[in-house]
Amino acid sequence: MFFVLFAGVDPTPWVEGLGKEKGISTENRRFVNISMGQGQEAPAEAVVKQFAQEGGWVMLQNCHLMSSWVPKLERLLEVVSEGAHEDFRCFISAEPPPMASMINMPESLMQSCIKVANEAPSDVQSNLIRAWDNFSPDIFESCNKPGQMKACLFSLCWFHAIVSGRRRFGQQGWSRKYSFNTGDLVICSNVLRSYLDANPIVPWDDLRYIFGEIMYGGHITDAWDRRTCNTYLQEYQQNGLFHELELAPGFKSPNPSDFDYDAYIKYTENSMPPESPLLFGMHPNAEIGFRTNSTEKLFFDILAMGGGSDGAGSGEGSQRNAVRETMTYIQERLPEEFEMVSLSLKAKPLLEGPAGPYIVVALQECSRMNALISEIRKSISDLDKGLKGQLNMSQAMEDLVSAFNMNQWPGRDPFSKCMWEKLAWPSQKNLSSQFSDMLLRVDQLAKWTEELETPKSIWLPGLFNPSSYLTAAQQVTARDTGVALDKMTIETHFTNMWDASDVKDYAKDGTYIQGLYLEGARWSQGEGAGDAYEVSGTICSGYLCNSKLKELMSPAPVIYIKIVPIQQHWEASSVGFLRHDPQIYECPVYTTSFRGPTYVFMATLRIDDSASTVAKWTLLGVALLLQTND
Repeated sequence: MFFVLFAGVDPTPWVEGLGKEKGISTENRRFVNISMGQGQEAPAEAVVKQFAQEGGWVMLQNCHLMSSWVPKLERLLEVVSEGAHEDFRCFISAEPPPMASMINMPESLMQSCIKVANEAPSDVQSNLIRAWDNFSPDIFESCNKPGQMKACLFSLCWFHAIVSGRRRFGQQGWSRKYSFNTGDLVICSNVLRSYLDANPIVPWDDLRYIFGEIMYGGHITDAWDRRTCNTYLQEYQQNGLFHELELAPGFKSPNPSDFDYDAYIKYTENSMPPESPLLFGMHPNAEIGFRTNSTEKLFFDILAMGGGSDGAGSGEGSQRNAVRETMTYIQERLPEEFEMVSLSLKAKPLLEGPAGPYIVVALQECSRMNALISEIRKSISDLDKGLKGQLNMSQAMEDLVSAFNMNQWPGRDPFSKCMWEKLAWPSQKNLSSQFSDMLLRVDQLAKWTEELETPKSIWLPGLFNPSSYLTAAQQVTARDTGVALDKMTIETHFTNMWDASDVKDYAKDGTYIQGLYLEGARWSQGEGAGDAYEVSGTICSGYLCNSKLKELMSPAPVIYIKIVPIQQHWEASSVGFLRHDPQIYECPVYTTSFRGPTYVFMATLRIDDSASTVAKWTLLGVALLLQTND
């Protein structure tokens, strides 16, 4: 029997439960569970041979980690199946490959197995009922405080349903994919019962720490995702549970004294509000973004299966013509490389000046842009010769043709031999959009290097390495103020300037940046911006406010990056210095909507604490992005 593993689903308890009903368990040594990994091949083979003769169940988990060994297992099962004991069973579990074109299990093995796929539902109601179904009424009676146990366990099941369902919103939900499963929920319930029995009052802090940092938090590798997980626990695991705490708009925690086990299920079935992002604390735009991304992926996969053709039966000739048109379009607009020798000579006397760190960044950016331009020119030239028959068509050329046919930036496919993606910046844009973006980057560098005069406001998304420019700002400020570089950090203020042309002077103790976008929220303007305030001579205004419907990303005004000394009460972390200020939302800044590995720095955004809390913006998944996907 073959189990297809999905996030949040663990078949082990099902197999163990069925085995106990049949008199087969680990206690009588007739059931063995092996988690496959390096060095587990020999023990697995030995158990299979033993149980084939004597009878017993063996479960081989995570066989996708041992894809090179699985054919040997398949052959072994063919051999031992001849004359095997009637009680012999072999259960195999593996994750599906990350890409549909990849194969990690032999096709013949899959054909010979009974396949079981039980993917966790994506809606909250089904997830909540499924989570509650892991327990029986006996769990309440076994606790010294049955009323508190019911309320806390229902809240824990709600939390499990929410964190499991949030993944459907993509990177805005969780920056990375996490395999929260029922095992986490069951262990947390055991911890909950033990702590309720051992303490006169509910130890909320201890429970939240164990649930958010150890059990569920043990899956989480991203610091901002960990904050989201802990924020949910702050909202759901608190004293308000015993006083009809609102878990979601229109859905309150029932009074445990009035509800038994079955009543909780009926309450969930009858009182659950309609499925929407609001249940997760997210904006309705998150659903639009999720469905838009799913549709785009579906059509891109269809296009990729067709090799990039339009499906009109126009044949190979039209595809080749389209490729030639793309090549001509790029070649005609591709700029010349920067003259690094003359730039270096021009920069040499300025490197020791006050703007020296900025000049270093400019030279580095020009060097990286030259490498990309050179590769684009060379690869298109080679492809042109290949299409004319002057060169043999290499795999890199074939991949370039495929990318052109699909309007995809060459090299984005992880199996592509093209070098464009490796030499470029992180981006989710298609070929035409990213090439236009490249031309804008070249224009900015050309203006910057004309006199090597630092721009009053930099288009930060137009840099290969935005962090280097922010570090340069810190170096310049450190030299001016005499404060050690490792004693300074970044603070952000949103100005009332919405266009870079409005910036007339250099920022004091920092720099201005523009061109960023807010996802999950927008910045207030006009009368809603409140009173303006001054920071080191820069007029700033506004707060975070709710997004407009169907506006998935909203532009941000010119941002004042102020370099400030680190305060003693700030908490040092892997993502920056956390302020823990109720009037400040610590906002992650990413290069693209893919989030995760494209993290750049932490921004500090003002919120109106009289109208909202930091928790609200955290659950909304608010982030600053350097670029859109268009």
